[in-house]
Amino acid sequence: MGFGGKKVLVTGAGGFIGSHLAEKLVKEGSNVVALIHYDSRPDRGNLEFADPSVLCEMDIRAGDVRDPYFMGKLVQGQDIVFHLAALIGIPYSYIAPASYVETNVQGTLNVLQACLAADVECMVHTSTSECYGTAQYVPIDEHHPLQAQSPYAATKIAADKLAESFHRSFGLRVTTVRPFNTFGPRQSARAVVPTILSQLLAGSSELHLGALGPVRDLCYVTNTVEGFLAAARSDQAIGTVLNVGSGSGVTIGELASLAMEVVGRQVPIVQDAARIRPQSSEVFSLICSYARATELTGWVPAIELEQGIRETSQFIERHLGLYCPEEYAI
Repeated sequence: MGFGGKKVLVTGAGGFIGSHLAEKLVKEGSNVVALIHYDSRPDRGNLEFADPSVLCEMDIRAGDVRDPYFMGKLVQGQDIVFHLAALIGIPYSYIAPASYVETNVQGTLNVLQACLAADVECMVHTSTSECYGTAQYVPIDEHHPLQAQSPYAATKIAADKLAESFHRSFGLRVTTVRPFNTFGPRQSARAVVPTILSQLLAGSSELHLGALGPVRDLCYVTNTVEGFLAAARSDQAIGTVLNVGSGSGVTIGELASLAMEVVGRQVPIVQDAARIRPQSSEVFSLICSYARATELTGWVPAIELEQGIRETSQFIERHLGLYCPEEYAI
């Protein structure tokens, strides 16, 4: 499936991955409707960083996936829907779990029902590697058991199962993409890579982090975007879950050391208790097997970790005013 001339809706287009995906789709020749979360400010989120010549080609709509009537109207006439809108901060899910149920579960149900009613060609639903919890074996493939080790993960598992049920029950052409730890330009300070880089680039004398031992599979954002596009192109992927990641793991401590090398600053690491998850909630190891994605779509990651860290560092250095390195962003 090509995207030229297709009518494509991206929910969560003001977010980190969503903004990169919407921008890429315009470049592919799609007629993109970019759904951003409505608030009272004239703020387009991360789309503000998109190429202006690309941004002017998007139809940007403000709304809320929690509104089924709004979503029903928005999806009508679309060929493809990429559903990325979600609450994603794990620490905040401990504080306000009900809001995660409303957005991640009910919101996904609204999108699924709208796609079914509109008879879209394809819906791509966004999952997360957090659904796996701490690895029972590595690398993690799509057969790995699902474990809800945070309220956030629980809502994403529920949303994934809703997507599966709509395919099995109603024949909805939906594919679930399960990204591992995506990073890159535009990502907020609540994620570990910008947390590290913003502190280093701001000249902090210490690097404040949580647990240093957890292993993460870090995948650069352009790799993840290409994974979404590959999933939408593949008829073979319909009804499946596809892992998208780098296939290799790095501890948070090792990541901090690499970031220091890239930035050219060595500072001591201080473990901050406020940044450490509850013991039974911490996910200690996530390493991706993307063999199914390669088999069904031909996708493989192209950008490696160090190059991605360099490009992310350059973005944060240019936009350091957007970050508050002295504060812990939940």
